[in-house]
Amino acid sequence: MPSVFSISHEASFVDELARGLLERWGSNPLELGSALILLPTRRACRSLQHAFLRASGGKSLILPQLVPLGDLDEEELLFGDGLSFGEVYGENLPPAISALRRQLLLSHPVRQWAQTQGESLPDDQAIRLAGELGRLLDQVETEGVSLDRLADLVPEDYAEHWQLTLKFLEILTHYWPEIQKDTGGMGGKERRRLLLEAQARQWRETPPACPVIVAGSTGSIPAAAAVIAEVARLPKGEVILPGLDFDASEEAWQAITLDPSHPQHGLARLLLRLGLEREDVGLWVPAATAGLFPDKSLSARASLIHMALRPARKTTDWSAFLEQKSERDFAQALQDVERIDCPGLAEEALSIALILRGVLEDPDKTAALITPDQNLARRVAAELRRWDLEIDNSAGHPLPETAPAVFLRLCAEAVVSGFAPVPFLALLKHPLAACGMAPGRFRRLVRMLEKQCLRGVRPAAGLQSLREELEQRREKEQEEADDLLELLVRLSGLSEAFSTVLDQPSSTLEDLLVAHISFAEGLASAEDQPGADRLWLGESGSAVADFVSDLLESSDDAPELNSRNYPDVFAALMVGRAVRQRYGLHPRLAILGTIEARMQHADVVVLGGLNEGTWPGEVKPGPWMSRPMRKDFGLPQPEQAIGLSAQDFLQAFCAPKVYLTRSEKVEGTPTVPSRWLLRLEALLKGKGCLDLLFSEGNGKAGDWLNWAAELDKPEKRNQIGAPAPCPPVAARPRKLSVTRIETWMRDPYALYADKILNLKKLDPLDADPSAAEKGSYIHEALERFVEERAIEGEDPLGRLIGIGEEVFEPVRNRPALWSFWWPRFVRIAEWFVEQEQQRRLSLSGSLVEVTGAMTLEGPAGDFVLTAKADRLDLRAEGGVEILDYKTGTPPSSSAVLSGFAPQLPLEAALMREGAFRSKEGDAVFPDEVFDLQYWKLSGGEPAGKISRALGSRSKKSVSEVAQEALEGLQALIAAFDDPATVYRARPRAAHALRYNDYEHLARIREWSVGGEEGE
Repeated sequence: MPSVFSISHEASFVDELARGLLERWGSNPLELGSALILLPTRRACRSLQHAFLRASGGKSLILPQLVPLGDLDEEELLFGDGLSFGEVYGENLPPAISALRRQLLLSHPVRQWAQTQGESLPDDQAIRLAGELGRLLDQVETEGVSLDRLADLVPEDYAEHWQLTLKFLEILTHYWPEIQKDTGGMGGKERRRLLLEAQARQWRETPPACPVIVAGSTGSIPAAAAVIAEVARLPKGEVILPGLDFDASEEAWQAITLDPSHPQHGLARLLLRLGLEREDVGLWVPAATAGLFPDKSLSARASLIHMALRPARKTTDWSAFLEQKSERDFAQALQDVERIDCPGLAEEALSIALILRGVLEDPDKTAALITPDQNLARRVAAELRRWDLEIDNSAGHPLPETAPAVFLRLCAEAVVSGFAPVPFLALLKHPLAACGMAPGRFRRLVRMLEKQCLRGVRPAAGLQSLREELEQRREKEQEEADDLLELLVRLSGLSEAFSTVLDQPSSTLEDLLVAHISFAEGLASAEDQPGADRLWLGESGSAVADFVSDLLESSDDAPELNSRNYPDVFAALMVGRAVRQRYGLHPRLAILGTIEARMQHADVVVLGGLNEGTWPGEVKPGPWMSRPMRKDFGLPQPEQAIGLSAQDFLQAFCAPKVYLTRSEKVEGTPTVPSRWLLRLEALLKGKGCLDLLFSEGNGKAGDWLNWAAELDKPEKRNQIGAPAPCPPVAARPRKLSVTRIETWMRDPYALYADKILNLKKLDPLDADPSAAEKGSYIHEALERFVEERAIEGEDPLGRLIGIGEEVFEPVRNRPALWSFWWPRFVRIAEWFVEQEQQRRLSLSGSLVEVTGAMTLEGPAGDFVLTAKADRLDLRAEGGVEILDYKTGTPPSSSAVLSGFAPQLPLEAALMREGAFRSKEGDAVFPDEVFDLQYWKLSGGEPAGKISRALGSRSKKSVSEVAQEALEGLQALIAAFDDPATVYRARPRAAHALRYNDYEHLARIREWSVGGEEGE
């Protein structure tokens, strides 16, 4: 009888394996318990345990020894007679060097190599490069290739940049053996290979007395293939392959052997190694399912997908296949296969979640999503939580994204930044932060600190500057300042040691890590709970604690670090780790990666993310070697990974019920369907039955997309209108400046939010001085220049630039602002002095920053209009010109004449009534306003421009426009003194405010008419 078998694609691999083993040895528990079964992964071992439970009907069993072939421990090997590796071979293998420790050890030669090239490599980049070198080393050790072969790669045969890479890879040739010798350890993958090779030799020399079975492996690891070959030769050894294609012609099988991207390529190579033909492989069929698989021929679906995935050179077989098969055969093959092409990733995730949720309606069914796209997997898991379903995601959650890891990273970033507002607040607002206080009180103090100290222009670095600022406020806000000072004192004490280490030019990783964790635990402590209990709580906390423990244990192997780079180094070392939930997961739903899905069984399977570049992934030879270099060195080509991925797709495609999903766009970018879908489409097109796969022809998938679209759609769509608050007249403002009158006209709701609700926009965090501040600096400089009458001095331009240097002093230490603003001010100064020299002969004087107020009568009482004019120029022949400096765009003359820019006309009305007062408080005598001017001060080309507010063609005098503006204001006062008048948002869209801090409060985007409707 053959010692090599195959289990059909249609069958559940682990269930068929368990049934067959129970049929053999189920009546003899001791014989069953003596067997050794080698499986691909630890997850496969757990799946077979569950399969034994199902096959036995829940009866107690002495299970065989289940060992993961791809992840062996020394203790799991069976050498016979209970002997250990060292007893058999006279020595013990050195312990494996952990990946984290290897990364730190390799970072030394990486930095040294960079220095020899005259480059300074940041610590985190050296760490990342060391990690990439470690991944190459894993491939080399897995394949059993000697690093000495790097010397045989002739640099002259490759492009110049590859020659430099080969020199860099000498790190592995020269330093890695020394590292192993110094540490007394070895690479983990090399240790696994040696153990497997030793096991193969031992079984060759001394066959074990117990049955040995290798199941589900394709021998993709060379050392594992050697073990499989020895098991096949053992008297009691058997090899069980997953879904061997018995239908392929001999020519097609030869093509498969040469095509590494084909799903059966690994099996073909394994049979060659075993020296077997496909005819020598038997069919593993337990008696319970013998009627389902009478012979080796494939089912309709397996036959279809095998034909679709034939190597390119054998697609000529399609013609004969299409002639032999009827449309009914294709319909039978695709009866339980549905393809769903979704508009985007969100729709795909929700559709998959609905499918999985629907399976739970049948209490006997199970379902699984299989995808290599972890973004999609996380989205589906999140969607399922709307039904309180926690699902097993085999890939877990990235460790750097867990709450404790984020908290630790923020701790480091905040201290390194000198407690700059953004990272400092991000840290303080993290749920784990409490600073030894009750969390509620701590959150309240953080909000106070944000509003009082951290918004606006960035304060000086360090907590001491914040404490000094609060000390100055104690007289006005005694209680609040005391509370905030208490918070800052606590933070200073907790961070002192960490800050001291980070302030040093360089430090050891151990010193940095110890100080870092001490600060984090102190900040995480609450009033009634130690910080360590809060920080390391739960599975995420435990996983981060394990990482920190491993890092601390390996810290002696790290180089001296630039202390300021520590946050980046800490983040780089955490990359690649994951947290897997152990408890509270759903027993009938799972999310599996393609590797984890091997040998798994589910009644309904969703194959998600079927786009080229995702499944299969991009074919990249890696950063270190080109394809020719990999071939010369002895490493497998990247297409081998596609072949393994294709085998996973093929196995899952033959599940009882299958959904194929993909997104037509991902992050707005169009995608290409997976090559396997395109192959299937091409084959179906040849028979003219492509509609069997797509929903358009049979209504299969349309419902899922429709349900996904309807799920979050509200039952009743409430169309909101523009807000129209109607406060009591007593609450309405009775005093406004001329600039706020324009707001009142253009957007009454903005005035309502400002003056009645008293809502003020918070300054942004870590703000640079804004354009408004630039305008105030320019205004101040010009005001001082005019007040001094410096235009009459010997060097007016030099004096104005000198004043400007004093005024712009606050931005001197901000190079980006100084280099942008100062040249513009110099150009403005040159233009301004030129204008002043031309105008001074026609002026008797100028008044700056003149204030005025006038009382108007309204139905509800007096209304006070105020103004602050930038400048009044007194003409020598009589009359006044009112000037307004604009660093932005001034209003158009049409806006002024129509009344929507009433600032200057109202100032003219105030001037006519004698309502202005100088800075000293002296009355400015009423006089005729000769002109209204805007002085645009941009600093560009040209640096400035004077425009008349009424335009050059206006037939109205300033007095007439001023009167109209005053009458318009009185009408506005009368209208809003009516209790029924509401404060509408943007009553005239064409005249809306250009800058509006309250637009989001009015929810304008929700009720305004879209331009797409042509209204």
